[in-house]
Amino acid sequence: MHYVCPLCKSGNEINGDFNITEYICSSCSHLIDIQKNTSTKVVKKPTGNVVLKVGQQGVIDDVEYTVTGIVIRKYGNRIFWREYYLKDKKGEDAFLSESDGHWVLLHAINEMDIKRRSRNSTILEFGMRSFRRYETTECHIDAAAGFFEDRLDFGLSTYREYVNGSRMVSEEKSSGFTQYFSGTHISKYRVKNAFGIQSLPNYSGIGIVQPFYLNFRQTVNIMGAAALVICLIQLYVLISRTNRSVFEQEIHFADVRNKEMVSKSFELSGGWAPLKVELSSNVNNSWANVGIGLVNETTSETVFASKDIEEYHGYEDGESWSEGGQNESFSFCGVPSGKYHFLISAERQEAVPSTTTSTYLSPDGNLSLSRDQYGTISVTDNQTQLTTAFGDAEMIRKDSLSGLGRLVRTTLGKRDIDSLLTANTPPGSTADASYENTSVKVSAEWLPVSLRNLIFVLLFMACFIAACFFGRRMFERSKWYNSSNSPYTYS
Repeated sequence: MHYVCPLCKSGNEINGDFNITEYICSSCSHLIDIQKNTSTKVVKKPTGNVVLKVGQQGVIDDVEYTVTGIVIRKYGNRIFWREYYLKDKKGEDAFLSESDGHWVLLHAINEMDIKRRSRNSTILEFGMRSFRRYETTECHIDAAAGFFEDRLDFGLSTYREYVNGSRMVSEEKSSGFTQYFSGTHISKYRVKNAFGIQSLPNYSGIGIVQPFYLNFRQTVNIMGAAALVICLIQLYVLISRTNRSVFEQEIHFADVRNKEMVSKSFELSGGWAPLKVELSSNVNNSWANVGIGLVNETTSETVFASKDIEEYHGYEDGESWSEGGQNESFSFCGVPSGKYHFLISAERQEAVPSTTTSTYLSPDGNLSLSRDQYGTISVTDNQTQLTTAFGDAEMIRKDSLSGLGRLVRTTLGKRDIDSLLTANTPPGSTADASYENTSVKVSAEWLPVSLRNLIFVLLFMACFIAACFFGRRMFERSKWYNSSNSPYTYS
């Protein structure tokens, strides 16, 4: 259809076959009455976040629409929203409403299809759903463009929005005439793709029919089905497989000093599973370290791990203390079935020289012997206070110059000097616990049956569903925050 503006003589064209009562000239912005072919007023041109044009075509839900009109409505001094009038090829109407980047697709409905609980009720029913009144808004047309079947009412209009999730019913009253529309949220990306728009207004806040980011019911169904499948798989594993010990051997530190030991081979079967390795060593105020390489004999792939075994205890400030232990364990995770062996290396804490001096005093009190942490023996004549140091007991026996050697031989006779000093060593000063530790025990258990991963996955699913539940609740509370009819209470 083609119309020539009677004022500026500009052409105004729209594709479609529907009755037009008035249109707004795209050049001079005059509102033209079709019947009289005269201007009734000048209308402000739509600007600001207007992303569609009159005559633009797009496809929504497999229906091709043409934009026939654009109306910008204003509430108060600074609140605007945009309404795009759409017409399909059958002449049916639809409307796209956009506010703060949130889009709603609306269709006109019959008032007879709406049921109210009472005249002043804030609840109405439509399509087997109950809708709660969100807000009552008074507005007027601020700007417009396009072709219109009905005359535009530039007076005050009253809008009432009733909301149920991502659906709404809109009641519009103007000049004593009431219309009802049913609307659903539509993603801005669907609008963008439908009309080939380069950019759209950004989101601001939460739209009154904006859905939660996830469909909670579908999420629960999917998680429930997934949990059931996982439990059935775990049940099959429990029935068809068993955990078993695959390796056990005692390794002496002397046998692997500065070298690795190749263990006997063992077979793993039953799919991918953890291989748990347990270590045990008689550490006592000392440490031991074990290095283990797991070798796949088919692929020669090797995975290495190292573990320290430490145990310390003592007595301090009137209280005993201890830390560590004589047993440690670790796991090779995700080991496939196959034939394997270990490469084992181990070392222990070696003896540390005593930091306490060993002493001996002869029965007559004339001779004192002492040995320090490095083994040096000091001989003292207590009558003359003469002291001489000797490297070991043998040097004392051979001494003929200082006179102290003769004093020792006279006083002690043939008694062994080392034995006398050792007998008088304070507890724990010369004996080292690490020498009592001669080996480490290595054992491995194949764990194709484990409930740990099952429990972890089920807990994760439960936490995810709980997070979605409370997240959706907070989302809905935020959505209704600006409503005077909110079902929620706010502190």
